[in-house]
Amino acid sequence: MLPPFLNNFYITFNFDKSSPPAGGRNSMTQLNGSLSNAGNNKLLGLDHLRTLAITLVLVFHYRIFQHPEWVNHAGSFGWTGVDLFFVLSGYLIAGQLFSRIAQGKSLALGEFYFKRAFRILPAYLIIVTLYFCFPAFREREALPPLWKFLSFTQNFGLDLQHQGTFSHAWSLCIEEQFYLLLPLIMVTFLAFKAGRKAGYLLLVLFILGFVVRIGSWYGRILPFENTDVFWVEWYKWMYYPFQTRLDGLLVGVSLAGLFQFYPGFRDRITKRGNLLLLIGLGLIATAYFFVADPQSLHASVFGFPLVAIAYGTVVAAAVSPTCILYRFNAKISSNIAALSYAIYLSHKGVIHLCQQLFLNLGIAGDSNLMFFLCIVMTILGALVLRYTIEKPFLQLRDRILQKRREGREQPPVRMRA
Repeated sequence: MLPPFLNNFYITFNFDKSSPPAGGRNSMTQLNGSLSNAGNNKLLGLDHLRTLAITLVLVFHYRIFQHPEWVNHAGSFGWTGVDLFFVLSGYLIAGQLFSRIAQGKSLALGEFYFKRAFRILPAYLIIVTLYFCFPAFREREALPPLWKFLSFTQNFGLDLQHQGTFSHAWSLCIEEQFYLLLPLIMVTFLAFKAGRKAGYLLLVLFILGFVVRIGSWYGRILPFENTDVFWVEWYKWMYYPFQTRLDGLLVGVSLAGLFQFYPGFRDRITKRGNLLLLIGLGLIATAYFFVADPQSLHASVFGFPLVAIAYGTVVAAAVSPTCILYRFNAKISSNIAALSYAIYLSHKGVIHLCQQLFLNLGIAGDSNLMFFLCIVMTILGALVLRYTIEKPFLQLRDRILQKRREGREQPPVRMRA
């Protein structure tokens, strides 16, 4: 059986009018708190995972600076932190949309993109401004053209050797590209009255990823084997492109769909949250050894989906009320999770500035003290970005949306004859 939302799915590009479809509300809207409120309630388990993801990324990227020897080993698997972010993003964003559909509400893409713009753009544009207007902020020499950052296309053809500054924006580009195309694909399926077949779309895209990565390996990367630019071509054609890196987002969207529209399936597996966690950790351990050489053929083709499935299993565990991650309340996780976007955007520039400053003060670049000071300053920088840019714009967004809702709720004014 296909997901019920494919039978009554419909989309509006206007702001939410909350008009239910004929036939009433689907019975599958009766969900437990773990998934139905994924877009509204802060789930402790997911906060732990967001903290893990940004920690992995931070330690991995710290290796491009002077660093203690142990960072090489601790950060070797850190590149997968981005894949964990992809799974979390796919799960949460799709969960919000699926929840509206299941409740018989319009998808309200206008409001969806409006919210996303206010969430993503303000802090992002501030960091872009710092990179282009203040060369001292750049961790490397050269930037891609400004238009690539403004159009979220920086990940296409990215030459890490010559334009590696602010390279970590590639993952944000992929997310924005994905959430731009996803509803358009759904609209296309509906236009051709192929909604019942749309349930297979995620599976097709997942399989297509293998085909694309094999083609990229043999057509774009292998010719440069045993050359000095092999790693550059691998990043350009395997690691950064949209078409090779969808696995995490697809796993997250699939998980949200299964939990939202198949409550029986959801209830069965969430009763075994700790077992799910153990399975997920086992898959992560397997992935760790499988992708020990990320630029090998087997890791390039099969490693990304293996990592995505492993993290998807852990996410499923984290939203299960029976799992220790779901129950464990740690303020440090909640706080770091709230800062994760600001940390992700700013950390390379902040670490670069801090190392220049502390080296002049006589602190060794490869010392643990330097590492500690750089991490502390990265968190402080994220706090500044969070409370001077992110939160004010989110509050402005909420005020604008509230005024629109109040305007729709006011009865029309009757004119006297």
